[in-house]
Amino acid sequence: MLLELKKVFLNEGEIGNAEYELDLSDLELYGNVPFKTPVKVSAKAENRAGVVDLAVTAKFDYYAPCDRCGEETITPFERSFNHTVVQSLVGENEDDYIEAPDFTVELDAPVTADILLSLPSKHLCREDCKGLCPKCGKNLNEGECGCDQRDIDPRWEALKGIKFTEE
Repeated sequence: MLLELKKVFLNEGEIGNAEYELDLSDLELYGNVPFKTPVKVSAKAENRAGVVDLAVTAKFDYYAPCDRCGEETITPFERSFNHTVVQSLVGENEDDYIEAPDFTVELDAPVTADILLSLPSKHLCREDCKGLCPKCGKNLNEGECGCDQRDIDPRWEALKGIKFTEE
């Protein structure tokens, strides 16, 4: 989406708005396609004392397997991002600003980057997910599996012989 900002840059107090849908269905993360429906993006650019602030809100459903049990889950997200838009960069850190030399900003790349950076590193179907049985692989959220869980990891077997006494 190309956002035209000429009026915003040239007039203090001017506001420019845009709303569109961003298709990220061809994006693959960790062998998964997390964006099966379009991302709803709304952007507002405002000239405040000669500085153009860009506020972006992205609403989307995130499809991913649970990190504990592997069940497919859908989590709705709403994320907000802010950027400063400048006409040219001279010795500035490019990560802090979006450059618009011809008064236009292509929103797709920064919005996609902002969304990806805001995603949680761990995705769970629910906070109390019990995961899978390490022996048989049954989803423990659906009930107990009946496996004997008393087996001790052989690396810890030597600790069984330690006796503690109180003094």
